[in-house]
Amino acid sequence: MSHPAYGVRREVSPSAAVVLENNPSTMTLDGTNTWVLRAPGSAECVIVDPGYQDLDHLPLLTEQGPVAMILLTHHHPDHTEGAPWLAERVQAPVRAFDAALCRDADPFTDGDVISAAGLDIEVLHTPGHTGDSVCLRVGDQVLTGDTILGRGTTVLTDLGSYLDSLRRLVDLPSGLLALPGHGPEMADLRVIAREYLDHREQRLDQVRAALDTLGADATARQVVEVVYADVDRALWAPAEHSVKAQLEYLRCNRTA
Repeated sequence: MSHPAYGVRREVSPSAAVVLENNPSTMTLDGTNTWVLRAPGSAECVIVDPGYQDLDHLPLLTEQGPVAMILLTHHHPDHTEGAPWLAERVQAPVRAFDAALCRDADPFTDGDVISAAGLDIEVLHTPGHTGDSVCLRVGDQVLTGDTILGRGTTVLTDLGSYLDSLRRLVDLPSGLLALPGHGPEMADLRVIAREYLDHREQRLDQVRAALDTLGADATARQVVEVVYADVDRALWAPAEHSVKAQLEYLRCNRTA
């Protein structure tokens, strides 16, 4: 599926539209997807991940109708930095798993159901990319933040938690539409989560093999130079973060 032009609202389903921020990079892909949620016929909307404090992007979000609430999938600034500016302009509360990001509202807890703009939005705590990462299930679609991207794989901080999060997504019903924080939407979240899980297990095997060659005390950078030898070096820095998480996981699970 193709992305819209920057700043152009695109309807993805009867209850979800996306406004793409003009902040492309190797980490953000085409840019940050800001999701606009509302039930058919609802005047109010919910804004998910307003992006950076980008004064070309944020004013467009104030034009989406009355904002009942602003929700954040995790703390990274390409998702959250603009939330205080937007909240002030539209006089809406901000909710996130991390209480420090909230404004005039309580933080999420796993399993919370948020009722707003005619929708019931279920919170799924899915740590691994960050400790505060959540996915948001709205009917037959799931906003995945950076837990699952529309293209490629995500950077990790905690592999054990991430594997558990992927298994949780694999256990969801088939056919749920995945609405990621970056990249295009995907038709079946369960299938994508299984592919991610298989990929992570394959990478773990590659890291184990690299350690057999380099020695058990090899650094993350040394492992990246072996495992990611055929990958664009521009991606080696984020890969190093994920390899650190893999090494920590392996060293804490020596029998794995």
